[in-house]
Amino acid sequence: MPGSKSPKGLFAARKLKLKRKKFRMSDIHYKRRVLGIAKKADPLEGAPMARGIVIEKVGIESRQPNSAVRKCVRVQLIKNGKQVTAFLPGDGALKFVDEHDEVIIERIGGPEGRAYGDLPGVRFRVIKVNGVSLKALLQGKKQKPVR
Repeated sequence: MPGSKSPKGLFAARKLKLKRKKFRMSDIHYKRRVLGIAKKADPLEGAPMARGIVIEKVGIESRQPNSAVRKCVRVQLIKNGKQVTAFLPGDGALKFVDEHDEVIIERIGGPEGRAYGDLPGVRFRVIKVNGVSLKALLQGKKQKPVR
């Protein structure tokens, strides 16, 4: 068997297993999953949603070819104190959110945890304000509770 780089024989199993593992590590998707890199870098720490306090309201200019000022808020997460920018979906949503409000954010399904659409650096969106759904507030079905 000249030319074969793989070990062969009765006691080759361990060596073959380690070799396969080594080559799998060169696959970026496998490596990220096994080492939990996405979870370590994620402000939500792998959770689907998180609670936070609104620090400030910000307008973020959208990327080319669009031209708009998207309404966003800076949110400080309660569980780890990290600050993230979250998008406010809907027409006039900024009127329902004030500073020091408690909001619940979720991911905007962008590509592999990256930013979404024409929003540079924004990976999350607001879904609830003070325990009331932002959608219900926008439709006028509910009032925002005064805290």
